[in-house]
Amino acid sequence: MISFFTCLAILIIGYFTYGKYVDNIVKSDDRNTPAYRLADGSDYVPMGTAKVFLIQLLNIAGLEPIFGALAGAVWGPSVFLWITFGSVFAGAVHDFLTGMISERNDGATISEIVGKYLGPVMKFIMRIFSVILLILIGVFFTTNPALLLDSTTTNFFSTNFWLIVLILYYFIATFIPIDKVIGKIYPIFGFCLIFMAIGVITMLFINEYKIPEITLSNLHPNKIPIWPVMFINVTCGAISGFHATQSPLMARCMKSEKEGKKIFYGAMIAEGIITLIWAAAGCAFYNGTVGLNEALESGAGTVVYQICSGLMGPMGAFVAMIGVIACPVSSADTAYRSARLTLAAWFKYDQKPLKNRLAISIPLLIVGAILTKIDVRKIWSYFSWSNQTLAMVVLWACSVYLVANNLNYWIAVIPATFMSAVSCAFILNSGLGFSLSLSISCIIGIVFAIICFIIFWMKASKIKNGDEILADINI
Repeated sequence: MISFFTCLAILIIGYFTYGKYVDNIVKSDDRNTPAYRLADGSDYVPMGTAKVFLIQLLNIAGLEPIFGALAGAVWGPSVFLWITFGSVFAGAVHDFLTGMISERNDGATISEIVGKYLGPVMKFIMRIFSVILLILIGVFFTTNPALLLDSTTTNFFSTNFWLIVLILYYFIATFIPIDKVIGKIYPIFGFCLIFMAIGVITMLFINEYKIPEITLSNLHPNKIPIWPVMFINVTCGAISGFHATQSPLMARCMKSEKEGKKIFYGAMIAEGIITLIWAAAGCAFYNGTVGLNEALESGAGTVVYQICSGLMGPMGAFVAMIGVIACPVSSADTAYRSARLTLAAWFKYDQKPLKNRLAISIPLLIVGAILTKIDVRKIWSYFSWSNQTLAMVVLWACSVYLVANNLNYWIAVIPATFMSAVSCAFILNSGLGFSLSLSISCIIGIVFAIICFIIFWMKASKIKNGDEILADINI
């Protein structure tokens, strides 16, 4: 229990200390934001800070701070350390920098940002990678909620009915002004996500469950190595490349650049706290990693339902159902919206006219609808790795941005180097990749991270010497 409260304190203190330090490096000022300067009544719409914060939280969170936390808790309370320090020094920095860089580049999407700072080849790769990833997220978080809704309305509606309902909703949320649907319902669901986490941790203490203290021992029942697997499995709860696709949405809606720390850094810290709570719940509710691992065999959604209903009774069961349905839906609709904006930037297609938004949204949702009939679980099994690899690429782009603006680039370089080693080692060792031995995978991963750092250093030197001029960004 002491470990839990210590990590919770570090997360909160980290926001006020390291968050302030990072904000001071970026030098937030009173410049006119894209929300006003490029206001179009659709994607560039000024909204209040509290509303933007809650939308950002739900955009980046969804179910991953719950599912990822439970997956990571199978290794035991050592996951607390990754959630805590990963959120403060990697995830929150990643989200803050991507949000602020986007805001300073007219709300540019992450593929355009990466293209500007890492070159045209990476821009092309990121455009394709981002669109595919976002569509797959939309598809995956269409089929799962539809199945859950079907299970609760078996006598009335079928899975296909709910698939149609969800796809129609995504279509609407993808092209209509962001403040009309997302801006109205997301703050409510964001509050529900927070309420669910507070309810879980409160009832854990009231019912005197024992939250284990941190140990560096590997408590995974199957002895799957902590490094690098745990660092990949806790998607979104410590750092997530998916967040980089979402931060530009709110970069187009923030009224003041000085609110960036609250919106971007703060939302990631809030997600870290939610992840920490659910990791603690997973360890405590099932009395250890063996019980949790066995429970997860029936699905993470079932585990969430068992924990909420077991701790909070019928109200908890209701909250759990809302959470496991609303949270993935919130990830899917903004994923499709982000895909629309990515394609629009790619083909330089103005999104202010309604017909232009429809011209991208309709085929985008048709593709998504077709893919719901295909089993994407095999492809989805690569999500955690691709997500963390995307974070790695984005952090290197942020590092170049800091160099180009004569700012302290180490705040991005250190987590970028770390994530390079993690991502490379994982895909080499994993059965999803090359199935090499752990020792060889780790050595190659470290070498790869060093090579990435050397390439960065060479590029940084060219920029400092004026030998390389960064490309413009397309909006």
